[in-house]
Amino acid sequence: MTPETIKIACSNCNLRELCMPIGLDTAELERLDQIVATRRKVKRRDTLFRHGERFTSLYAIRTGVFKTRVTTADGRDQVTGFQMAGEIIGLDGIVNDRHACDAVALEDAEVCVMPFERIEALSREVNGLQRHVHKIMSREIVREHGVMLLLGSMRAEERLAAFLLNMVQRLHARGFSESELMLRMTREEIGSYLGLKLETVSRTLSKFVEDGIAEVQQRHVRIVDAAALRRIVDSPAC
Repeated sequence: MTPETIKIACSNCNLRELCMPIGLDTAELERLDQIVATRRKVKRRDTLFRHGERFTSLYAIRTGVFKTRVTTADGRDQVTGFQMAGEIIGLDGIVNDRHACDAVALEDAEVCVMPFERIEALSREVNGLQRHVHKIMSREIVREHGVMLLLGSMRAEERLAAFLLNMVQRLHARGFSESELMLRMTREEIGSYLGLKLETVSRTLSKFVEDGIAEVQQRHVRIVDAAALRRIVDSPAC
């Protein structure tokens, strides 16, 4: 076994409550430990899986941040999401047994590799795991609907405000500050995800600073007035 494939036990992981079911008894947790085959390190800008690759596993992100992307018909990369520690990626491959996107590490990262055949087999025996997998899938559907709303009806300010609020909420659930974040993605990648031009992202961030809503130092962002961001998101359409 190489350093990149270190065995890890779910029952001893400090992120277990974020990416695995809660309320399982000791015996079920021991069975769950058997799902995780290895722990894999992924260097910044390296790919965890690529579009068209055969689907074999789901990946629980232990450390680091990833982006998922697809290539459009005209050859452009379109960012479809950002995933962080405690979240599971790879669900896109379940439908056709092939991955439908690329997953790229935005910083040095580490994932737990969970072969899907093992998950399916154990899900038939541990109801809590089956419900949890369904919950993860449902969360992805809700996220997709949220992105469609962002791209379909929101102004640039609303899109960026919703993005920042979402990021700090997810980070806060992992024990980080509820007002500060370090953007691991570039402004161009944020723009790709939100359907905005790079200049629009930069201009909107600058406006948030001018209005006293946020402080921005390169990739470090501090939310000064979260209520103002929420008002922007909740503002009625003209």
